[in-house]
Amino acid sequence: MTGTDHAVLVLRLAAPLQSWGGPSRYNRRETRPQPTKSGVLGLLSAAEGRDREAPLTDLLGLQLGVRVDQPGTLLRDYHTYSDYRGLPLPSAKANAKGQQTRTAPPKYTGVTQRFYLQDAVFVAALRGPTALLQGLEEAVRNPVFPLSLGRRSCPPTGPVSIGLRPDTPLDEALEEVPWQAGSHRRRQTRSATVSLEATIEDPAGDQLAVDVPDTYDLKTGTRFGRRAVRHRWVTVPTDRPQSAHPAADTGTAGHSDHDPFALLGW
Repeated sequence: MTGTDHAVLVLRLAAPLQSWGGPSRYNRRETRPQPTKSGVLGLLSAAEGRDREAPLTDLLGLQLGVRVDQPGTLLRDYHTYSDYRGLPLPSAKANAKGQQTRTAPPKYTGVTQRFYLQDAVFVAALRGPTALLQGLEEAVRNPVFPLSLGRRSCPPTGPVSIGLRPDTPLDEALEEVPWQAGSHRRRQTRSATVSLEATIEDPAGDQLAVDVPDTYDLKTGTRFGRRAVRHRWVTVPTDRPQSAHPAADTGTAGHSDHDPFALLGW
């Protein structure tokens, strides 16, 4: 059901690096292949200037759809850390007073593995009450805190908001947004249309995503709830003319311009 009291906010999530983490912690920080609901709501919270302890009740009701315009490639960062005072790193143990002890023998450098998506572009569409989305759209254009795509070290490239649109199902909203891929990916594509993977939040969906945050409070930590989603393909124009001789493009007579590696960005 759609109505005048609802609208759709469309965001372009593009950057040299993105990282949409989930439950992974400690020395191995992984990334999901698409933006998570926790990450997108975190971006909106930062734009509004919300404290980490602020409730998220109004944002949790927003319905999220994500389209993969450019999947990017996976990067593993070999990351080291140390105490700036030159002290040994803390250990996982605590003394009788409950205080964290230092490593023994002393260890001065730690290693973590952090994963990122390189050169990825996504379109995120959020459906919800018009008044709420109007405020969020204004906040994204004039954010209180710097915006980031999953981690603070991943600032977005270019404007994030594509605009607020009249209420429509998320499937249709993602079909109407022009292809947002970069110039390099566009040059690789010769067909008039491109098929893009999309994930739609839907109570009747046949899969579950565990990425709904209960809080961003650092003291308590975030526990992730589940939401139902479904996957589909969205076809959008590339603004390239359709070849009159598809066999010449593919090198195989009678076959369409189908690229099985397109999802990998090759």
